[in-house]
Amino acid sequence: MSENCVSVVIVLIYFNNAATSFPKPKSVIKAVQGYLTSAGFSLGRGTTTTQSTGDIIQGTRTLLAEMFNGTPSRVILTQNATLALNLAIHGFLKKGDHVITSEMEHNSILRPLNFLQKRHGVEVTIVKCSTDGFVNPGDVELAIKENTTMICLTHASNVIGSIQPITAVGQIAQKRGIVFLVDSAQSAGVLPIDMKTMGIDLLAFTGHKSLMGPQGTGGLVLKEGMEEKLIPTVQGGTGIISDEPNHEDLPLPDKYEAGTHNCHGIAGLKAGIEFIRKTGMEKIRKHEASLTGQLLDGLRDKEGVHLYGPSDPSRQLPVVSMNLDAFPPDELGFILDKSFEVISRTGLHCAPLTHKRIGSYPLGGTVRLSPGYFNTPDEVERVLEIIERIRNV
Repeated sequence: MSENCVSVVIVLIYFNNAATSFPKPKSVIKAVQGYLTSAGFSLGRGTTTTQSTGDIIQGTRTLLAEMFNGTPSRVILTQNATLALNLAIHGFLKKGDHVITSEMEHNSILRPLNFLQKRHGVEVTIVKCSTDGFVNPGDVELAIKENTTMICLTHASNVIGSIQPITAVGQIAQKRGIVFLVDSAQSAGVLPIDMKTMGIDLLAFTGHKSLMGPQGTGGLVLKEGMEEKLIPTVQGGTGIISDEPNHEDLPLPDKYEAGTHNCHGIAGLKAGIEFIRKTGMEKIRKHEASLTGQLLDGLRDKEGVHLYGPSDPSRQLPVVSMNLDAFPPDELGFILDKSFEVISRTGLHCAPLTHKRIGSYPLGGTVRLSPGYFNTPDEVERVLEIIERIRNV
């Protein structure tokens, strides 16, 4: 285990980084602890001494804006990607609008769209994907109608890791004057994202996965001008201009950030981004791709082992979904955990349409193995040995 990550007392192999990256860099732990012990103030709710909180939050916005090629004032901080996606979807779409999405989406997109479809007459088209998990940009373009106002896609599947052709879809959206919303929950921090060159109008991200930050952090980045089209979905106190009754008239980013910030979490997120910048995103991606290739090579062509998705580290993130004959996914996951201290995730992973497309839905989903930057080749080899042992029972 790298000296840059915090040491853990328990002995386990953590292959569930697609849910939450673990362990965190030491600097993230230090930043959260330092904030709580020396600067635990609320933004805008005190005198000048609390300015240190503002500096941390503004610094985080600046780092995120640089990472995504946006502007700091349009980096809206939320508790997670789910709230960011809800802000984008509920804040933009209205009755009579048509939105295009895909079978690779997480419920954080599917459920808000289903709600708007049933309650407010928003029309939804779900584009089919290939069995290895890719959207065809041509199919997206064919789905466009006169009333299409939004396309929303995940950057990479949380079930099989397939990296979607975001730039190609972004070009289509720009050409047709359609707002493009991208869910980067799995990709932010490990894949380069440039909102301008990729044609992204709204980018949702989470802080606790590849950005190396704590849970309870995330956000939505707005392209310039989107603040004129996006209604704030939460209203309340912001610590500024308290005599303004209309929340929509508040300046950015306060317009979309009612309530007290998760300040200590944001301090940890800032440290996580700084760790990525210091380490290098390319180095992180290369290491994780190497582990993914090792895992795939060790599972491929094994009798009774079923792999889903691209099975190609260059076309996917470090997310490997598998099943093993004679073992339902929840049972295999339980054995890995309780007998061998290997942490995975089983089931439908909040993405039922993906499992229907790849054929694992009738089985109850898959066992998802997702190594991260702090995992090692030795750990991958150990997991492969364990699966082989279970396979031969």
